[in-house]
Amino acid sequence: MEVKTTPIKGLLILQPRLFNDERGSFFESFNMHKFQEIIDDKINFVQDNESSSAKGVLRGLHFQSPPMMQGKLVRVTQGAVLDVSVDIRSASATYGKWFSIVLSAENNTQFWIPPGFAHGFLALEDNSKFLYKCTSYYSPKDEGTIAWDDKDLAISWGNEKKIISIRDQQGENFNKFTSLF
Repeated sequence: MEVKTTPIKGLLILQPRLFNDERGSFFESFNMHKFQEIIDDKINFVQDNESSSAKGVLRGLHFQSPPMMQGKLVRVTQGAVLDVSVDIRSASATYGKWFSIVLSAENNTQFWIPPGFAHGFLALEDNSKFLYKCTSYYSPKDEGTIAWDDKDLAISWGNEKKIISIRDQQGENFNKFTSLF
């Protein structure tokens, strides 16, 4: 597995080694031992989630506050998404900065988002299937949403028409957000 760092400390791009032949392809999508070596931590995943989204669906920017903060290992098994993470760690040198990457079934790229980030994605193709492994259980009382279109964050989502839930339309502006990280 090839591991690439990003401009934001902690966010990692993981590229599994793909084996192709006349029968098709194979890759190891997850190995706990190797993953813990990569991030140099004894993280355990407790919940797997999967969503399917039509082209233009934007989900996020979501996070869970301590003590239920979540790290996520995400990937796409069908279609493609623009995946975005925002650093909400108040002591971080990159607090309020964001990073985006295209994840697709074609590129098999995985993205590690540690606790302390708000996360969202935009489906770039119909029926995009997004999978994520989480380090903490979903906790409605600890979840929050930052406005996906916050002017201070100025995330470049592209010009596609967006389909956004009512919850995500009501996300908190970043300048009013108080980080508990």
